Amino acid sequence: MSTDGAFSRGRLLPSLLGILLLLMGLAMLVGGIKLLTLGGSSYYLLAGIGFGLSGALLIAGRRAALGLYALVLFASTVWALMEVGLDWWQLVPRLALWFAIGIVLLLPWFRRPLLRGQPAPVATGALGVAVVLAGAAALASQFTSPGEIKGQLDRDAVPGMTNTAPAMPDGDWQSYGRTAHGDRYSPLKEITPQNVHKLVPAWTYRTGDIPGAGDPGETTAENTPLKVNGMVYVCTPHSQVIALDPDTGKEIWRFDPKISTMNEANFKGWAHMTCRGVSYHDEAAYTKTSTEQSPAEPAAATASNSCPRRLFVPTADTRLIAINADTGKMCEDFGDHGQVDLRHNIGEFTPGGYYSTSPPAVTKDLVVIGGHVTDNLSTNEPSGVIRAYDVRTGKLVWNWDSGNPDDTTPIAEGKTYTRNSPNMWSMFAVDENLGMLYLPMGNQMPDQYGGDRTEDSEKYSAGVTALDINTGKVRWTRQFTHHDLWDMDVGGQPTLMDMKTADGVKPALLASTKQGSIYVLDRRTGEDIVPIHEVPAPGGAVKGDHTSPTQPRSELNLSPPDLTERDMWGVTPFDQMLCRINFKSLRYDGMYTPPSLQGSIVYPGNFGVFDWGGISVDPVRQIAFLNPSYMAFTSKLIPREEIAALGPRVSETEGVQPNAGAPYGVVLEPLLSPLGLPCQAPAWGYVAAVDLTNNQLIWKHKNGTVRDSSPVPLPLPMGVPSLGGTFTTAGGVAFLSGTLDQYLRAYDVSNGKLLWEGRLPAGGQATPMTYTGKDGTQYVLVVAGGHGSLGTKQGDYVVAFKLAE
Repeated sequence: MSTDGAFSRGRLLPSLLGILLLLMGLAMLVGGIKLLTLGGSSYYLLAGIGFGLSGALLIAGRRAALGLYALVLFASTVWALMEVGLDWWQLVPRLALWFAIGIVLLLPWFRRPLLRGQPAPVATGALGVAVVLAGAAALASQFTSPGEIKGQLDRDAVPGMTNTAPAMPDGDWQSYGRTAHGDRYSPLKEITPQNVHKLVPAWTYRTGDIPGAGDPGETTAENTPLKVNGMVYVCTPHSQVIALDPDTGKEIWRFDPKISTMNEANFKGWAHMTCRGVSYHDEAAYTKTSTEQSPAEPAAATASNSCPRRLFVPTADTRLIAINADTGKMCEDFGDHGQVDLRHNIGEFTPGGYYSTSPPAVTKDLVVIGGHVTDNLSTNEPSGVIRAYDVRTGKLVWNWDSGNPDDTTPIAEGKTYTRNSPNMWSMFAVDENLGMLYLPMGNQMPDQYGGDRTEDSEKYSAGVTALDINTGKVRWTRQFTHHDLWDMDVGGQPTLMDMKTADGVKPALLASTKQGSIYVLDRRTGEDIVPIHEVPAPGGAVKGDHTSPTQPRSELNLSPPDLTERDMWGVTPFDQMLCRINFKSLRYDGMYTPPSLQGSIVYPGNFGVFDWGGISVDPVRQIAFLNPSYMAFTSKLIPREEIAALGPRVSETEGVQPNAGAPYGVVLEPLLSPLGLPCQAPAWGYVAAVDLTNNQLIWKHKNGTVRDSSPVPLPLPMGVPSLGGTFTTAGGVAFLSGTLDQYLRAYDVSNGKLLWEGRLPAGGQATPMTYTGKDGTQYVLVVAGGHGSLGTKQGDYVVAFKLAE
């Protein structure tokens, strides 16, 4: 009797494990049946049966449990290897849990009660072999790098190639993209691959502009500061401008526009609160004779010197303000005592529904500005008009409205620009030598339904349009997404550079896009430098709409392959199974699958492979440095009569987007598992370099960790998305801060090696920059304020690094 009692107590552990395994098996069985009915893998059904029976045998105390479990583990390992090969992060949800249970079953406290003192070499040996095989697969996967490209650039320069961007002191950063060409390339060389590991914090400044409880969810610090005029200029989400000492970070002056919307309760209806940057104009840089004076420009304007150096800041309450860059005081001779009211001729809009989140373009005589329009609220939104004002007086010189593209004469008083015409919310690029201004275009609202779009809106959406600087007339236009139903705005600032090609050196424009193509055009004409092909695209739009039968794809692209069921991911077999069920339940025919009532997968999603951060180039080495991201989203159209029952819109990615005036609203969401993790397998973010002499990838490495986005702060190097841009230097080092973890990182441009990382006090979803201080030292500076929509830690930090002495 005592022996039986001891035996019963010994069976407790295997029985408890058996209950757990039985429940897990039943869950897989139920999910597996659902998946199979959707046309998915039969593995989960079969494995559910196998693991469930193994659990039942454990509860019954049968030694056959060991053999059956060994068989199911062995089969699972073979299946996993057939699906994903030696990819560690793909093997984890398929094998990790079952491997761990196999180890537990081999422990004497679990194994001996089943054997009842009798040898069972076959069952025990089979389980041992199955566990070893699964472990060997995991071990072998540590030596593979799926999705990565290892390479080496063996040149410091291409013979004859120089930096032809607009000249400025090497130690300055005078424009959002350093120059009006948007190259994000610094000729500084003090920081090199050999010494970058010595970077240490030099100073930290806090702006005091911290997101409040009443702010919109996407309150973001996406600012790239300027360094010019002996100062560093920072703008904050609430449109404040601050001048700092570049060596110490000490505040010199602060300008607060006291935006009127601060008095409106909780910014109701707002989607964004951000300032990506300010623009700088120096009268001395445009010294000219009277014969060079523009005929339309009053002589008094050129003689004005009340603000010889100006900063232009767009405010969240729809003003364009000129500030004296020396003092922070408003330039009284610009517009109405220093400001232009951008509400003129726009018509009605909800607070926050129209304003410029990005810095204007500044040329010799003009300051040119576009505007952000809130996505998917209605079909009666403000115009996407581009307006050019005299840089000195604030007088409207021309306006280009894509809804009325041929008439650029300043609009008459009392008239209204075309409602809901495509807008340009990102950053301009400018070539003053060619006399052209380059616009990365969005589309006509709503994003996911285009049945009512006009001919002009279709022509100018989702591409790049070149305007004549002096007149605003269209010089050329190229479209990169036809009849855009996926929010494929061209988000990044176009990059201008001279490119060496087989036909000689050409003035090129590089446009990075959400779908992953980098379109390389002759910026004089808009013609291809890198070939662009029309490729077949899925059809079957919702009633009342249509799709384009083809879409343009550049031969230079980082577009991902189409998703498959096996690409679905999870931490465990169960959330992976649910992701596979979700995948099979949604419509997906590859890139450009149209939105549907069923729900469609959008991949790449509306954050895109490349978004507003754009790309950076090294014009001397003739390379591009990139930070592609890969995240899938879903879009589900909601018939008008069903919208009210689903509750109000919360943000641009939460709740039903109403699309008032269209027959459908839409629900937009990232494709996530029940645990809130991406359903698609990692990596989700990379850094890469392209050789622009042959348009081939030199190297590509996954980038970033889940330290700041997982429940347990483990720095697992899975490769995470980044939102924000990069810059490169003549010293051979490139920098990026936009990853979901809080780091500024430095890379060797020749091979992509991670050389250094500096911890940030908040999310760094901005584009960093570099400059030389008054002390002759090279600094690297980043704004770390986080991003509301991405959930990164928010703050108000400006952090500068320099080499340790």
